[in-house]
Amino acid sequence: MKTLGEFIIAKQSEYPGATGELSGILSSIRIFAKIIHRDINRAGLAQDILGLSGDENVQGEAQMKLDIFANETMKKALIARGEVAGFASEEDDTFIAFDTERGRNAKYVLLTDPLDGSSNIDVNVSVGTIFSIYKRISPVGTPVTMEDFLQPGRKQVAAGYVTYGSSTMLVYTTGNGVNGFTYDPSLGLFILSHPNMRIPKEGKYYSINEGQYVTFPAGVKKFIKYCQEDDSATKRPYSSRYIGSLVSDFHRNLLKGGIYIYPTSTVYPKGKLRLLYEGNPMAFLAEQAGGMATDGVNSILDIIPTELHQRVPFFVGSTSMVEKAKEFLTE
Repeated sequence: MKTLGEFIIAKQSEYPGATGELSGILSSIRIFAKIIHRDINRAGLAQDILGLSGDENVQGEAQMKLDIFANETMKKALIARGEVAGFASEEDDTFIAFDTERGRNAKYVLLTDPLDGSSNIDVNVSVGTIFSIYKRISPVGTPVTMEDFLQPGRKQVAAGYVTYGSSTMLVYTTGNGVNGFTYDPSLGLFILSHPNMRIPKEGKYYSINEGQYVTFPAGVKKFIKYCQEDDSATKRPYSSRYIGSLVSDFHRNLLKGGIYIYPTSTVYPKGKLRLLYEGNPMAFLAEQAGGMATDGVNSILDIIPTELHQRVPFFVGSTSMVEKAKEFLTE
């Protein structure tokens, strides 16, 4: 068995310029994941982490108590290691500069959705954590700036997610393929369980909130109907699967093949998902696993961000399915 720690050390040679900082950040995420795993698994017993907090995030969305806990825990895990110069989260209004001597001299920034799908906690449904790591643009030795966070997805040096389900898994890429590690709580270790993950080119699942069907663009409606049609040559109809947690839906489609869609709509004219915290890291993972991610037309990773909480329509998964959806959208 190869542990996550052993795997990280073995892969350090792929990044000779990082001198251990990137490995340190991944180790911080590993510790964070263990803490969240522990608390999610006692959520039904600990009322202090269940339910709404009574606050809203910068997007005007109600925050769950566990959203706030996860966000603060991630910050503390990163500050403790001192390998990150700045931090941006879906739950915060703006980025945070770690303005200490170690923070100012760190080379990387991290962006995160600390608890994706958190509204599912109360009903015991899978949730996740998403993270994205960039090399800073501002001079080392100074506090980070907004420019460090508004980088296109192609500039990511690492990205990944943790899914807290029937088992807890950490999946990540540093631009050299995608690997998955399953947490063994009896050992307190993440074990390499899914080496070199590849998403099937042809998928059999489509994941979209069909309750919002009437609000979708015509091209998306046509694609949904295409997925539902009977055609033995293309193995349709596809099965509809929608959990309501991006990490969980993406993880299933990564393993089994499929497409996840959160399009524009009359309710969300720019899309709902955030480019920096959800779109870019999942797109990086998808491409590294042989899949594809677009906004319906353009590659997600080529979009130039203009704001920290920028929203984007999102189509990600098996290449053939994403390309077919693009055909309907561009007709």
